[in-house]
Amino acid sequence: MTTEVNTAQVRSAVPPAVASGVNSSTRSNGAPLMISSVDGAYVTDSDGKRYLDYHAAFGAILLGHKAPQVDRAVIDAIHNEPDLTGWGTSRLETQLAESLVAALPSVEQVTTVTTGSEAVAYALRIARASTDRRLIIKIQGGFHGWSDSVARNVISAPDRVYQMDPLSAGILPEALEATLVAEWNDIESMRELFVRHPEQIAAVIVEPIPHNVGALLPEPGYLEQLRKLTLEHGTMLILDEVITGFRHALGGYQELSGVAADLTTFGKSLGNGYAVAGVGGSAAVMSAVDPAAGGKVAIMGTFNGNPVACAAGIATIDYLRSHPEFYTRTHALGSRARTGLQGVFDDAGVAASVQGFGGTFTTYFLPARATGYRDLLANDAAASRAFHRGMVERGFLMLPIPMKRMHISGAFTEADIDATVEAAADVVSQLVAQGQLPLR
Repeated sequence: MTTEVNTAQVRSAVPPAVASGVNSSTRSNGAPLMISSVDGAYVTDSDGKRYLDYHAAFGAILLGHKAPQVDRAVIDAIHNEPDLTGWGTSRLETQLAESLVAALPSVEQVTTVTTGSEAVAYALRIARASTDRRLIIKIQGGFHGWSDSVARNVISAPDRVYQMDPLSAGILPEALEATLVAEWNDIESMRELFVRHPEQIAAVIVEPIPHNVGALLPEPGYLEQLRKLTLEHGTMLILDEVITGFRHALGGYQELSGVAADLTTFGKSLGNGYAVAGVGGSAAVMSAVDPAAGGKVAIMGTFNGNPVACAAGIATIDYLRSHPEFYTRTHALGSRARTGLQGVFDDAGVAASVQGFGGTFTTYFLPARATGYRDLLANDAAASRAFHRGMVERGFLMLPIPMKRMHISGAFTEADIDATVEAAADVVSQLVAQGQLPLR
C-alpha cells in the first residue's frame, strides 16, 4: 500500500524560491513559520500571534527590536553618508573603530566585517600567520561560525564526542584535522594537547562562556589558567565574544574576568539587529593585516565597514556607554527569570538546572549543575524540546533546540519575566502529567 502525497500542499508550506525554505539551517523549527513584524521585546507572526522574544535572533537583539536610537542613526547614515564606496575609508568606519577600541580592554586596533563567522575566520588566519603554526584548539560544544577550520564538534552525539564530528558535509578533512578538541573547564585536557603537539598550536579559541550549548560558566581560575598556558607556549588566545560581547558588559566578558585576549572577535548584538562584526587585538598583533607594516594577511570584503552597519554599531555602543544601568537592569531580570524558573521545576520535582549569566538563561534537564560538555551528554533532549515548544505555543519565543540559551533584551520588563514564570508553571504541570519531563 502506498500513501499519496499532495505535492502542491507540501510546496505551499515552504517559500518555493528559498532552498529548504530558510536562509540559515537553524531557522526551521516549526511554528511560527514566518515573522511579519517586531517591536521592543515582541515579535508577531504572519497569523497575527504575538510572542515575547527570548530568541532575539540568536542574541543579535540587545536593546530591543527597532531601538529608536539605533534606527535614527541608521536612517541618518542612509540620508547623509556615502552608500558604499569600496575605496579608502569613511568617517563612520573610523568612528566605530575608535568606539570599539575604547570599549574593549585588550583591543588597540580593529578590522570591521559583516558577520561573526568572518571575524573568526580572519582571527584564525592572523594567528596562523603570526605564529607560523597550523593547529588550532577549540572546545567540545563551542561554536565559532561556519568556516571550515572550526566547523566540527559542536552539538555532538555521545558516540561522536571528541571524535571527528563535522558540522557539515563538503569540508576538506585536512581542514578539520588541523583543529583539535578539548573539554571546557578541564585545563588538563588542554594541556595534554600542547604536550602531544609541541610548538605546533597557533591559537586556542574559546567562548568565555560557551553560550552555544547554553551557559557553561568558567570555573574560578579556568580562564586565567588558559591565558597562562597559551603564553607559556607562544600560542595566541582568541576570545570569541560574538555572543558575550556587549551583552554582559560594554567591554565584553573579558572586562568582567580581567583576562586579556590576543585577539577578540565580536558581532551579533553590536549592531542590535544590523549586520556588523569584527576582530581586534593589540597594534602589534593587528599589524599582520597592514601591508605597510609588512603584514601578509589579506582581509577583503566589499561590505566591510559599510555606513549602515557602522552607524548601528556606534549608536549601540553610545547607548550602552551613556546608560550603564542597562546592565544592572538586564542582569537583575536574568536573575529573576533563573530563580523563578528553577523554583517552578523544583516545586514540580523535575530534574532540571536553570543556568545562565547576566540577561541569559538556559534549562538543562539534568539533576545537577553542568560545568562541561561531559555533563551535557545526560541532558534530556526530548524534555527540552517539549518544554520549549510548550512555551512557544503560549506565546514565548524560545528556540526548541536542546541546550540553546534565551536572551533578555533591554525592552523586557519584570512583568514579562513574571508572565514567563507563570506560563512555565502551566507547561511543566502539563508535561509532568504526561510523563514528558524527568523527575528527581
